[in-house]
Amino acid sequence: MRTTWNFFSAGQLTFGAGAAAQLGPLAQRRGLRRLLVITDRNLNSAGLTEQVVAPLRTAGCALQVFDEGEAEPSLATAERAVAMAGQFQPEGIVGLGGGSNMDLAKIVATVFTHGGSPRDYFGWDQVPGPILPVLCVPTTAGTGSEVSHAAVLTDTEQQVKVSSLSNYLRPALAIVDPDLTLSCPRQVTADSGIDALTHAIEACTATDYDRLEVPAGQSTGYDGRNALGDCLADKAIELIGRYLVRAVDDGGDREAREQMALAATLAGLAFSNCGVALVHALEYPLGGALHCSHGGGNGLLLPYVMRFNLPEREAALARIARLLGEDTSGDDQRQAAERAIAAVSRLRERIGIPLRIRDLGGRREQLPEFAEKTFAIKRLLWVNPRRASQQDLLEILEAAF
Repeated sequence: MRTTWNFFSAGQLTFGAGAAAQLGPLAQRRGLRRLLVITDRNLNSAGLTEQVVAPLRTAGCALQVFDEGEAEPSLATAERAVAMAGQFQPEGIVGLGGGSNMDLAKIVATVFTHGGSPRDYFGWDQVPGPILPVLCVPTTAGTGSEVSHAAVLTDTEQQVKVSSLSNYLRPALAIVDPDLTLSCPRQVTADSGIDALTHAIEACTATDYDRLEVPAGQSTGYDGRNALGDCLADKAIELIGRYLVRAVDDGGDREAREQMALAATLAGLAFSNCGVALVHALEYPLGGALHCSHGGGNGLLLPYVMRFNLPEREAALARIARLLGEDTSGDDQRQAAERAIAAVSRLRERIGIPLRIRDLGGRREQLPEFAEKTFAIKRLLWVNPRRASQQDLLEILEAAF
């Protein structure tokens, strides 16, 4: 039985409205004079790229911009970004955007530092040492990539999302400026917010750190549920329950934007230490084949996995119901836990998250393959509080179909 747990974060987190203006001085303080900026054309058009690189220019940094970032980036896109880094020879990488751009920045920094290709770093703990400093500036409130140790790409050949996990991937600097999320489109706001909720719920319902069983000779990138993770996840759930609908309905609601940015970062800290589990394991093959957003896929699957885990996490789900604002007075624990599942289901529908796999264009005959691919992602299945067979996975997918 394990008796210890660990906690990791970004090297520095700077949070608050207008924080992006500090990027130049903070890069300068670190001696970073040549920076490759990973962004995308949508952010260019919205003026966000210029808003973020301006302080870097003022600080005297030489800049190169890679603006081919995309949702769920492919290996080919990663390789093009690595090639640009090789030509420019940066001293640091700035990841500007949603989780996809920040993840791409981490992969570029890794391959630039250690060579090879992105495939060489898939899985847990494949990065051999420190990487070029990564500076993350999120423009969405969801993934928590600005503080996490994960980077997700899409293997288009295998039609599955693949992740690299290493504590060397944690950014050296995370600047979370809620003002950068004000122009985030409605659906991206919804998908990102439900992603953050998934992170928080999976973190505080993960296998307890002292019960996490990993086969001899193997390891996982997560430590299991612990007290610090619970604090972070609980606060994130409370904030999301209070502010996500407001942020989706009115993108200019500055209070809602700020609180959702905080919730996403708190959830990122929680899940990247305690773990994500069955929701994410199921989403990787589903999202890879059906090309849905990561947050949308997670949100679709979340209540079905909560129901599967209910026998092992009744008390935690009852607490989640209260955090989401449900009135559980007079309920027994099981009834309160059921309220949590119902609340998440209503929230999905309220903000426009797809409710069924068939809504994404999925076909019933694809479900066995999704279950098979999910069952192979053992490092996430180990973290889930209830052990799942391949048949269990298929039944969850059937329920979600």
